[in-house]
Amino acid sequence: MATTIDRTGSAARPVATRPVTARSGQAAGGRGVVGTLLLYAMLLILSVIILAPLLWMLSTSFKTTGDATALPPQWIPPTPSLEGYTKLFADAQAPLLRWLGNSVLVGVLHTALVLVTASMAAYPLARMRFPGRRVVFALIIATLFVPGFVFLMPNYLIVDGLGWLDSLWALVVPGAASAFGVFFLTQFFASLPAELEEAALIDGANRWQIFFRVVLPLSRAPLATLGLLSFLASWNDFLWPLYVLFNPSQLTLPAGLATLRGAYATDFPAVMAGAAIASIPVLILFAFVQRFVISGVARSGLKG
Repeated sequence: MATTIDRTGSAARPVATRPVTARSGQAAGGRGVVGTLLLYAMLLILSVIILAPLLWMLSTSFKTTGDATALPPQWIPPTPSLEGYTKLFADAQAPLLRWLGNSVLVGVLHTALVLVTASMAAYPLARMRFPGRRVVFALIIATLFVPGFVFLMPNYLIVDGLGWLDSLWALVVPGAASAFGVFFLTQFFASLPAELEEAALIDGANRWQIFFRVVLPLSRAPLATLGLLSFLASWNDFLWPLYVLFNPSQLTLPAGLATLRGAYATDFPAVMAGAAIASIPVLILFAFVQRFVISGVARSGLKG
C-alpha cells in the first residue's frame, strides 16, 4: 500500500500498488533471454547466407580444374592447389594486373566526379530558394525510376561522337551525374542548421566560401558513404565496359574475367581466383570507411 499527498499537504486515501513477484520477474527475464537467442539465431542464419558464396568462391580458387567440376561438390578442396592463381598470372592474354589497375583508376576518377557534381547540385537544391527548385528536384528523382538499359544506346552514341570509344574516359564520365547522389546529399544538406550559414554570411562569406568551408567539412560522413557506393558501382560494372572497350589491355577486371570463359568450357579455379583478388581492394576500402558509412546513412537516409 502507498499513500498519496495532495497539493494542500494533507494525506489522501491510500493507493494499492501491485508488488513485483519473483515469478513475474523470472518470466520477463525468460522472455528477454528467448528473444535475444532468437535474434542471434537469425543473425547467424543471415551471416551464413551472405558468407556462403564468398567462402565457396575462395574454396574453388584453391581447387584443381577436376575438383572444381566434380560431383558432388566439396566445400574443402581435396587437394589444395594454386593452379587457378598460376594460370591467371601466367596467361599473357589475361593481363590481370593491368585490368586491376584500370579498375582502380576508373573507380577513383568516377567517384571523384560523382562527389563533385552531386555535392554542387545538391547544395543549391537544399539550401537556396529559386523558382522551379522543387520541379528540378522532382525531375532528378524521376530519373531514378528509369531502367539503366535505356541509357546504353544514347551514352554509346555520345561516347562515340566524343571519340572516347576504347578508352577509359568512356567509363569515367558517363554516369558521373548521379541522381541518387544528388538526392542523398540533398537530404543531408537540408538537415544542417541554418544558423551556421547565417553566421558565415554575417562574417562576410559568400555562397562558395560557405559551401567549401562550412558545408563540406560537416559532410564527411555522407560524402564517404556516397563515395563508397559510387566506387562499388564502377568497380562492379560489367556490361558497359564490354560495349565500349575492344582492346583486351583496356578492359577492367569484371569484363576481363569474363573473357576467361571459353565457348565450351570455363576455367573455374582461374575465374574464382580473379574474383577473390577483385574483392580485396573493396574489403580494404570498406574497412577504412565503414564508420562513415554507418553515420552517413543514419544522418542522411532518414531525413525528409
